[in-house]
Amino acid sequence: MRQAALALLFTLIATTALPARAGEDEEKRAENAVRVLKEVMEAPDKAVPKDLLQSAHAVAVVPDVIKAGFVVGGRHGSGLISVKSRDGTWSNPSFISMTGGSLGFQAGVSSTDVILVFRTQRGVDSIVHGKFTLGADASAAAGPVGRTAQAATDAQLKAEIYSYSRARGLFAGAALDGTAITIDNDANQAVYGKGVTARRVFDGGVDKVPNAIVDFRDRLEEYTTK
Repeated sequence: MRQAALALLFTLIATTALPARAGEDEEKRAENAVRVLKEVMEAPDKAVPKDLLQSAHAVAVVPDVIKAGFVVGGRHGSGLISVKSRDGTWSNPSFISMTGGSLGFQAGVSSTDVILVFRTQRGVDSIVHGKFTLGADASAAAGPVGRTAQAATDAQLKAEIYSYSRARGLFAGAALDGTAITIDNDANQAVYGKGVTARRVFDGGVDKVPNAIVDFRDRLEEYTTK
């Protein structure tokens, strides 16, 4: 009896110690990205302009970017990016990470949702190659909000990427120079399979994509066409 009880105990320990199934954390990230995109795009007169999405080459959504520090600060977040295919449809998303630092007199912690709208193919090519920095490898400007992008300034019109942030319920264009965007290969492989690259994801070379991740692509399709 004692041996049987010990065997049962070891079985329970082993069962509870099993790691989460592959891609579970990534699916949660996708659900958060969909939530942010939905809340922003359905906000009256404060969304990313529809005509901007229609002409975009890629869109990235990074929920809950954490900025923290005292004198020397930094920020980090994880999200998704989809690119527009040649036929005008949106690709399955690749996972990305966002990191950046800043100097100055600052204190405290804040959480911000970030949306990036890529306006040129060069910006897309930069991220596919693994990593780039806003303002250095690609020009970035705070993006316009509202129903159309007609209110964009000359400085905005020259930018390759429009950047937005939402904190404490307020959504607006934001300057994010110095922020690095990196392909999260580990997350991609946890979801799509070993050895899968961002380029393969964008080119449609993956299957059996979880619903939470497909939903991000479908939301982009919805907000681009409606």
